Amino acid sequence: MVAASPFMDTPVVAVDNKTATATIHYSGTLANSPTSFTATPPQNATPVANSFVNSLRNLNSKKYPARVPMKIDHSLLFTVGLGINRCPSCKAGNGSRVVASVNDVTFVMPTVALLQAHVQNIKGVFTSDFPGNPPHVFNYTGAPPANLSTTTGTKVYRLPYNATVQVVLQDTGIIAPENHPVHLHGFNFFAVGRGLGNYNPKTDPNNFNLVDPVERNTIGVPSGGWVAIRFLADNPGVWFMHCHLEVHTTWGLKMAFLVDNGKGPNQSILPPPKDLPKC
Repeated sequence: MVAASPFMDTPVVAVDNKTATATIHYSGTLANSPTSFTATPPQNATPVANSFVNSLRNLNSKKYPARVPMKIDHSLLFTVGLGINRCPSCKAGNGSRVVASVNDVTFVMPTVALLQAHVQNIKGVFTSDFPGNPPHVFNYTGAPPANLSTTTGTKVYRLPYNATVQVVLQDTGIIAPENHPVHLHGFNFFAVGRGLGNYNPKTDPNNFNLVDPVERNTIGVPSGGWVAIRFLADNPGVWFMHCHLEVHTTWGLKMAFLVDNGKGPNQSILPPPKDLPKC
């Protein structure tokens, strides 16, 4: 007997709390073999979900090695969460609206593609001053700050080719703590650590798995917690990192890494073909 139930540890989001069941009959077993039943965990069982995720391991074999960056060139802390900004035209919200942000920056989509602006050196499309740490430090998983507003902009974080990067994604309790599925374009990363509460840069790295962490391109930031990822910036270009909850992405929970060219054509962005259609 297999049972599956939804997991949702965000208190303000309602889900259809149904349990699906299926029966598996293995060949060679009797049709009347006894079936053992168990209770599914609660819908908001964050420790159970984290325990399962923490049990996953990389093969780290000779054929499939886990090349985890050990020496870090850029150590970043990104808060991910919601906010409230003024919106005079938002009558339903009494002059305000809910937004989302990374490090208090609500991303504004440009009218010219970021990669096109980078390759063609078009000025005024984006700036490369995305903050590597939260501009405002507070108890991220505790009581929210008095000011819930964010800044807006089209900002990227610039990386040299082949830089090693560690990003700690920290959920915030602004409006409500929430599990954010964050996806990085252009790279696979190693999930080296995770925990509940606020990330502690002095003690939490002692528990990082640098031997056989899973390698992926999307990871869930635990509700009221954090995850740490590491990757090698060996793919030149402009690459989005964003929440995969569509509503959060449209509200601005995204940013981009700009990775510079390295040395020679093999470490550089390919030029666009001459017959590339233009918008």
